[in-house]
Amino acid sequence: MKSITIHGIDNDLDKKIAEKSKEYGLSQNRTVKYILQSTLLADQKAAKKKAFSDLFGKWTSQEKAEFENRIKDFEKIDESDWKK
Repeated sequence: MKSITIHGIDNDLDKKIAEKSKEYGLSQNRTVKYILQSTLLADQKAAKKKAFSDLFGKWTSQEKAEFENRIKDFEKIDESDWKK
């Protein structure tokens, strides 16, 4: 795994890293890695999500109502099913 060194971090940024480190309960090194990953790799996650967007969240109100009507029997609890 590669290591890098960042020179010239000003006091405000240093304080912010320290604050985030305490907030996350991580070392400053892990905090910086987490921030970099979540920022730089967010575009990849968004692209992946967009690639599958046609597979979810596309029901009309009528489709939702039909689905809920079809599964309503599963919402009923038969007490005899739980007795020995």
